[in-house]
Amino acid sequence: MKGLIMKKLNWLFVMMSLTVLPILQSCSESDGYSLGDVAYPNWATTRVTGSTFYLDSDTWGTLLPMYVTLDCYHPVDGQRILTTFNPLYDNYEGYDHAVMIDRVWPALTKGVETLTPENEEEYGNDPVWIYQGDLTISGGYMNIIFLQNLPQNPGTKHRISLVQREATEGDADSDGYIHLELRYNNYDDVSGVGAYGLVSYNLGELGITSETKGIKLKLNSEKNGEVELTFEMKDSNTTAKSTNFDFSKMQLQ
Repeated sequence: MKGLIMKKLNWLFVMMSLTVLPILQSCSESDGYSLGDVAYPNWATTRVTGSTFYLDSDTWGTLLPMYVTLDCYHPVDGQRILTTFNPLYDNYEGYDHAVMIDRVWPALTKGVETLTPENEEEYGNDPVWIYQGDLTISGGYMNIIFLQNLPQNPGTKHRISLVQREATEGDADSDGYIHLELRYNNYDDVSGVGAYGLVSYNLGELGITSETKGIKLKLNSEKNGEVELTFEMKDSNTTAKSTNFDFSKMQLQ
């Protein structure tokens, strides 16, 4: 990825975020792994099959959670999540790994929307605060962790959207890249209180082929103004940099 959005997460934010508690836990021993061998945060897609579910991790393949209680996490088919886990077994009953889930952070999961002159105001273009390394593409999704200035009105949700401009006659990308824009609308309702937001966009309907060079993304950075980031197709940036996030307060649509 080319371009710099923000400085990395500072120590103050790390310390403020240490209240995150594990959501799913188990206490199983493993022949192949030791308890405490927790993987770095991984993006994954939840797959519900009947009364159970598994995770389709961007980097680890299919994961079967074992000894799981669903009291705090209710799996939704197709929802994107950030997760940390302790691997237990490899090649387990048709899955790439059996795992003990350590933490799960559900993400707002959306598709790419079409931007037209008629709806451009609806999507807004307010600045968004994203730290370097917290905007990645993996598993066919664009994944974003950002710092939201929470709405003052409890009934308001800010809108964050990944959009592609409607093609017009004679208007075609000649550079081999798919051009997208990240749009944020805070509806002029902010409180000055920061909280992390988590969103993942499905890129599956963009018509990406072997001839596509990559994706170019425009966004309004609160730090650097209007910028354009380039993601080359060979890039595979899938790992979040920290586990110290608290997404419980985000208000997004």
